[in-house]
Amino acid sequence: MVGEGLKPELDNLKEEILKMGRFLEDQIYNAVKALVRKDAQLAQKVINNDEIIDQMELDIEKKSLGILALKQPMASDLRLVGTSLRIIIDLERMADHAENIARVAIDLHTQTYIKPLIDIPRMAKLAQKMIESALNAFIDEDISMAMEIIPLEIEMDALHDQVFRELLSYMMQDPRTIPQATALLLVGGHLERIGDHATNLAEMVIYIARGTRIDLNEMARNQE
Repeated sequence: MVGEGLKPELDNLKEEILKMGRFLEDQIYNAVKALVRKDAQLAQKVINNDEIIDQMELDIEKKSLGILALKQPMASDLRLVGTSLRIIIDLERMADHAENIARVAIDLHTQTYIKPLIDIPRMAKLAQKMIESALNAFIDEDISMAMEIIPLEIEMDALHDQVFRELLSYMMQDPRTIPQATALLLVGGHLERIGDHATNLAEMVIYIARGTRIDLNEMARNQE
């Protein structure tokens, strides 16, 4: 439970983290959209916007440290503020993956794709859903909602494996496809890592609410 004296500050902190997460979702969407549509201008916008994410991280970090220093929160309030510092690191790392996807989009925008891009946009949409689910669980400090990310993580891993197998088959059939297929494999890897980070967020929600740590990635692997 949030201490009444801290509630306005913690509500504001949650809102700022949610805002950063929503901006991140847009970054992922636009990076993959730029890749699919071969839109170098949109890809460059994603790259430029990474500075906004970095500034959001710094602002939230400053706010969190201010709460720790001036308000000296206890128990679950302390876990919430401390975990917020970890959450923004994961969000920033996810943004780095989106930026890297945008860089691949620029590298490939003049090329004819070796295959239609179907599963990569599916992975991007799933990544956005995972981030949204984890952030909603964070806002409500809802353990059951956090646990719902497990089937999404399983689906993400399956899609990543499918992308890997398909692109590998192209490379084996025609070595000329290797440079582009390798670049697309990197994109799939970035999206899979975003999913892992989103699962980390859900783990942090459980820690805030319960004070114990659960490895949701391990639980997902055991169910695959």
